[in-house]
Amino acid sequence: MTCPACHSDTAPGARFCEACGHEVNPGMPAAPVPEAADTASPLDSVRVVPPAAPCAACGGVVAEDGYCQTCGMPAVKPRDHFQEQPAPWVAGVCDRGIRHPRNEDAMALAADAAPASRALLVVCDGVSSSTDSDRASLAAARATREVLAGSRPRGAGTVAARVAATAGLLESAVAAANAAVVETTTATRGDNPAACTWVAAVLDAELLVVGWVGDSRAYWLPDAGAATALTVDDSWAAEQIAQGMPRREAEEGTHAHAITRWLGVDAPDPAPRHVSRELDGPGWVLVCSDGLWNYCSEAEDLAALVRRCAAVGSPSLAPVGTGGTAPEPDPGADPLALAEELVAWANAQGGHDNITVALARVGSP
Repeated sequence: MTCPACHSDTAPGARFCEACGHEVNPGMPAAPVPEAADTASPLDSVRVVPPAAPCAACGGVVAEDGYCQTCGMPAVKPRDHFQEQPAPWVAGVCDRGIRHPRNEDAMALAADAAPASRALLVVCDGVSSSTDSDRASLAAARATREVLAGSRPRGAGTVAARVAATAGLLESAVAAANAAVVETTTATRGDNPAACTWVAAVLDAELLVVGWVGDSRAYWLPDAGAATALTVDDSWAAEQIAQGMPRREAEEGTHAHAITRWLGVDAPDPAPRHVSRELDGPGWVLVCSDGLWNYCSEAEDLAALVRRCAAVGSPSLAPVGTGGTAPEPDPGADPLALAEELVAWANAQGGHDNITVALARVGSP
């Protein structure tokens, strides 16, 4: 089938287009999502838009029926845009974007108060063509945080032992996340049951260990030196890149976002891959969904974007790679403000997908 909105190919039997979220098969039954699902069990440290907030589109008054009296736009739901900042040096923003009718991304963060000590960054991206993907992603993110926050693996004290212990903890966390997705599943295996991607970063002082399933990503963006994409997507595009296809061509192809691994009742292999890195200087740990990296995939391009958004003053919303000299980064940039700027930038590029950005500041100040 072809999506009538964006003309992307869709999977047989899919109810929603994976590219833009448009409903392509209205006749397919789906369990209703009660309104309470958007606000139930609020996350710790989440700041949401209060019910009395003005219209996000025009600033007008929102009536009791949930629609703006001036422009008629519906009020922003707490699930559409929320923030977390468990410590001054760690924060994240999760946003619906512009094109999707609901926010199927989710995140869950935790951090110690001491800067660059211990932090947990979890991002899950619900598969748009699956039923209850918004519930699944949020349940998976919360379950992951609960497991990771409940243990501080140290191994025998060596770096190798700490990595092995943390990798084991990530395996326990993804098992809990997968069980949470299965628990939210209302559709049967043949009717697009709930599914989501998963990425979790555990920062323990100078040691960073990342686990992932799917195509949500983690990057290390140092203030000085080469930026690095830490994860390798479980996707059709990644397989084509591994076979020699240019990255841009693969990531702009028709099946670019077809993932090969995910969490859910029909997941072929929910076991995570993991990677570790010792951080030897100041910089940013960034964990995000494809709503951001769709527009800025290469690590060096993303690092340049972060430098622009972290610079003193308002960042330019021009696409990356348009020339000019990037401003000097502000190492004291607030991670919450920076995450909001990155989300705003992605929306300015089109906002074709949900957007989640989670950041941890490593090093001075």
